[in-house]
Amino acid sequence: MSIDIRTLKDRYIDSCNACETVPNKAVLSAFFKAEIKKSNNEESTFVIFLDDLKSIDFHPLYNIFLQIDLSEIDTVDILQKSSCSLDADSVLLLLHAINQKLRLVDLQDRTFGKDFLMGISLGGLSCQILNLKFSHFRKINMIGKFLQIRTLNLDFSASLTNFGKDCFSHMPNLKSLSLCETKVSNLWTTSASLAKLPSLIELRFQSCLCCDDTRVCPRSFGPKDNESTSSTLLDHGIEKITPFLTTEDTSLFSNLEDELFNYNTVHETVSESDESTDSEVDFSNTHPGIKLLEDFTYGPSAWNGLLDLPNEIFPTTWGLEETEESFPSSSISRPISIPRKKHLSYHPSPICYEKHYREYLISSFPNLKVLDNIPIKKTEKEKASIIYSQKFEHLPYKRTNKENVVTILQNREIKQKGIYGKSQYSYPRSLDASKVGCAVLPCLHPLSLSCSNNVIIQRGDGRKFRPRQFEYHPNNPSLMVIGTLDGEVVVVNHESEKIVRYIPSHGEMNSVLGLCWLKKYPSKLISGSDNGLLKLYDIQHSDSDSGFPRTPESNSFDEFDQLTSVHVNSSDELFLASGYSKHVALYDINTRKRLQVFTDMHQEHINVVKFANHSPSMFATSSFDHDVKMWDLRQKPIHPCYTSSSGRGNVMVCFSHDDHYLLASAVDNEVKQLLAVDGRVHLDFDIAPTGSSQNYTRSYYMNGRDYILSGSCDEHVVRICCAQTGRRLRDISLEGKSSGSSMFVQSLRGDPFRDFNLSVLAAYLSPSSSPEIVKVNMLTSKDAEKELLDDEPMRVGIGMGGA
Repeated sequence: MSIDIRTLKDRYIDSCNACETVPNKAVLSAFFKAEIKKSNNEESTFVIFLDDLKSIDFHPLYNIFLQIDLSEIDTVDILQKSSCSLDADSVLLLLHAINQKLRLVDLQDRTFGKDFLMGISLGGLSCQILNLKFSHFRKINMIGKFLQIRTLNLDFSASLTNFGKDCFSHMPNLKSLSLCETKVSNLWTTSASLAKLPSLIELRFQSCLCCDDTRVCPRSFGPKDNESTSSTLLDHGIEKITPFLTTEDTSLFSNLEDELFNYNTVHETVSESDESTDSEVDFSNTHPGIKLLEDFTYGPSAWNGLLDLPNEIFPTTWGLEETEESFPSSSISRPISIPRKKHLSYHPSPICYEKHYREYLISSFPNLKVLDNIPIKKTEKEKASIIYSQKFEHLPYKRTNKENVVTILQNREIKQKGIYGKSQYSYPRSLDASKVGCAVLPCLHPLSLSCSNNVIIQRGDGRKFRPRQFEYHPNNPSLMVIGTLDGEVVVVNHESEKIVRYIPSHGEMNSVLGLCWLKKYPSKLISGSDNGLLKLYDIQHSDSDSGFPRTPESNSFDEFDQLTSVHVNSSDELFLASGYSKHVALYDINTRKRLQVFTDMHQEHINVVKFANHSPSMFATSSFDHDVKMWDLRQKPIHPCYTSSSGRGNVMVCFSHDDHYLLASAVDNEVKQLLAVDGRVHLDFDIAPTGSSQNYTRSYYMNGRDYILSGSCDEHVVRICCAQTGRRLRDISLEGKSSGSSMFVQSLRGDPFRDFNLSVLAAYLSPSSSPEIVKVNMLTSKDAEKELLDDEPMRVGIGMGGA
């Protein structure tokens, strides 16, 4: 027999007397309201505000909560408006004391700290609705049991960027999820996490003005639409429960302005921080601002309940110099402009600005019925499926289904016995496709260097190397050369992370901007610095008596002022240099002489010059005058073979491995593949621009010429696209090494010896942080790598190590 509410209240009073404390008036009021509803044959809900509780109230209330599942009370709501006197452990005990009847939990975690968040994430809750707006999650990893949860709201969690490996794996009944105004930006990793939610039918990353939950906005229905049909469509299977707050509950919360005021006020007092790389919460003092009140200044310019906001709505970023490999400036700030969208709504997370974001999610989740408060109709699903097949690649090399690795290897053995007649590339590509499909969150490993036993570095100041440019070796899979902001040239074994050669800076401070290995003489390389110095180094020679390496032999060339780029031709006889001028200089490697300066090749400075891979006289130039030009040394390059123009200034150009194509990258993600023979556009990769005139984009080929990788200096993402179709395979988000840190892509290269491996030169926003080279392995997941290292701490940064 159930305990009636009056008896439960008497037991609460007795418990207070036993603890020698006065019964809390708010608790007694909650009993009274629940009893009134029960007498009226309504659902009796016991509503408690944590704001009304003090430490002395904990034990009596905890004792009652342990009995509440056996009582006549139907549901329990635990809410919080602002501050709370109870400590985090006490609140967690109260939440876990209730099993079947916990309905709504609406908390503000900023009061309790990271241990409270971790307690909820790992311990789970039995509630049906969980509201954690303004939470401090940086990486959410809700792996506890949330078996009854139907609705989860994480809006305005301004630090939230990604999800843990097993996040959402114990939420079989979650139907509604809201993630407005977070930092979530990656379609691929986000979709992989949401795929663990089999019951998800309502999702939003942005909200309309009039809706406080994930349901269909009433304004989205035309006069011919039947709203009763919509109600059936969105039936959650929970009687008398709405996804978030009903109109009856609105009095429980302050208005939005008050809520934001409380958030900003409390936030300023938070001092707890966690600067570890894998921190899952962020309580740093530099927590991003929300600026929600500013959004309400745009007035009622609504279209179907969704607003068309001005372009510039993202947080500010940093201006960058117009060099081949520019770094953020710590003194200049400017907004990133976002192109207008027809149906833009309030409080979007960055993921909403991905091109074809809506079509991607609709196609990825066929059971989804509402996205961003807009119903998904049958015709939209059909359109989304078509767009997905045109714009995205589910798996590499046109594989439609992820095959088991063991099966692939078995088929390879059968082929070797002559049963199958597939091409030599079929099985390696299937294996790569399977591994890429499994590693949704690729392994990112910052390169950390130490000295080999026979390398002596005479720096003496303990500073880290600050990489400015790098190039893989053309013949040795383990070698890489790095040029630094301090003018040093460092040859490293990037597999063992050992320095094998070190060349100090020459004279005054300078930055190495140009590096190029010779192909026929792979121990030699050309180095160019921004002060005009040009050097040829031979790193091979060693002292025959001691076995220790000599200082690498060097030869100087005539200087080229304000240099930004160097490149050697395929015969290792000549190299070109370009910089902050309209001219290009040609050098003879054997005689060490400058043969000629080609003047006025462009209307503005020439950012990059590249020789063809197989034709020693052909080269291409890219300039901020919007032109890419092809030249032939045999024709005395006065006039180009052809000119191909882009809509914005060209940052760089490179040849495909077979010289059939040119890959041209212009400012703000304008990436096109040109036919090398005549410069016609073969493929436009259709990457969404940010609106920034200083978002310098760089792109290179990967896996031969099967894929391209592209990154920009205002963004923390590397995009991987198929070079044959232009379809996007994956976006790789760079994670900072400390809480709240931002990384930007300064340069990148595909590993010429390993498919789906690349390296990225990334810079931090903070001027006190050194840039670093991050190795990316798309065939191995970050979590698998972490398990392999058995929790071994990752070395971060390019340090001097055991010098």
